[in-house]
Amino acid sequence: MRTATVAQRRRYGVLTVEHARAVATTYLEQIGLAEAVSFGLPEIDDRYHIWRVPLVSKGPREVVGEVVIDARTSLVHEDKTTSKHVLEQRLLRRKGETSRKSRPRNKRYRLSALRNTIACGDAEEILQQLPEESVDLVFTSPPYYNARPEYAEYITYEEYLLKMRKVIQLCHRVLNEGRFFVMNVSPILIRRASRSASSKRIAVPFDMHRLFVEEGFDFIDDIIWEKPEGAGWATGRGRRFAADRTPLQYKPVPVTEYLLVYRKHTERLIDWNIRAHPKPELVRASKVPDGYERTNVWRIKPAHDKKHPAVFPEELATKVITYYSFVGDVVLDPFAGVGTVGRAAAKLNRRFVLIEINPEYTQEILRRAKTWLSKDEVQDVFLINCPPISVDDMLL
Repeated sequence: MRTATVAQRRRYGVLTVEHARAVATTYLEQIGLAEAVSFGLPEIDDRYHIWRVPLVSKGPREVVGEVVIDARTSLVHEDKTTSKHVLEQRLLRRKGETSRKSRPRNKRYRLSALRNTIACGDAEEILQQLPEESVDLVFTSPPYYNARPEYAEYITYEEYLLKMRKVIQLCHRVLNEGRFFVMNVSPILIRRASRSASSKRIAVPFDMHRLFVEEGFDFIDDIIWEKPEGAGWATGRGRRFAADRTPLQYKPVPVTEYLLVYRKHTERLIDWNIRAHPKPELVRASKVPDGYERTNVWRIKPAHDKKHPAVFPEELATKVITYYSFVGDVVLDPFAGVGTVGRAAAKLNRRFVLIEINPEYTQEILRRAKTWLSKDEVQDVFLINCPPISVDDMLL
């Protein structure tokens, strides 16, 4: 006797891979793209009662989006499905990539004209205002998914991932060819609602990896940020086991986070980014000094800030910027917090683009920027949705 599938047990309206593809085909016919794409393997996500149907370009076989289907009703979630506009853009780009052999081998990329920039607003909206290929490195730590009360912004984890996908997608557009996106991220613990309920740990980095690959990035490295012993005891994890040592209750105390390193997809080798740089003297000036990290385990003390509950150490930002950018480059942080990436970038003679949605944090960035920059540099900062920076109290 065959065991019933999850879809059958839950009495979903969409029960099979074939049915999911049929629904997706009907939707693509409605938007006029049925002949332009094929399908990857549909997957059911029973946590959220949806089917995900990957859409694959027919030229170079690459994922260009997905159709999200309500498993119960068989209706397409249009707000969660990759839009027609985005699909068309990606298909045109993928089609263009088939003629890369005609590109001149000595092509040079242009230096970005962006000034130091501080923007107050939603990253998804601000990123659309930046020029294409105007950023040389993205380094950020995205907001936690409901790990603490102050982060309870998303109704579901799926909604959170959709937001992250849109930001990654927009960063892909503004990032220069072959340049890097580094994300500091870790699994998060959702605390239990009552003593009779259990806590839940979500493996956020692994879901982020899927988003990066689907949005046109190549995985390069995973770096482990290890904190000193005892740094994770504040979570309360592991205390129960430490008290009585009963098997099955073992839970290690988390003292690590991931740095996920991706490169914007290109057929050009990294050597091209070095050789094609229009100012070789800046490449030479960017040589990494002795004492660099030789393994993918970095031991760095966590940071604390009275103005923000979850800052990462400036040392972490300094290492990432040093290893993945040149002097004079533009470094973007779409979730800037109180501006740690900007401070590190300024010290290392890079330009920064800081986007922060919280006006209080943006004001703190404006205040602190006066300690990173000279008076002339402060006056030259490009501001989006921010009041002018007062330089009256700066030292002459």
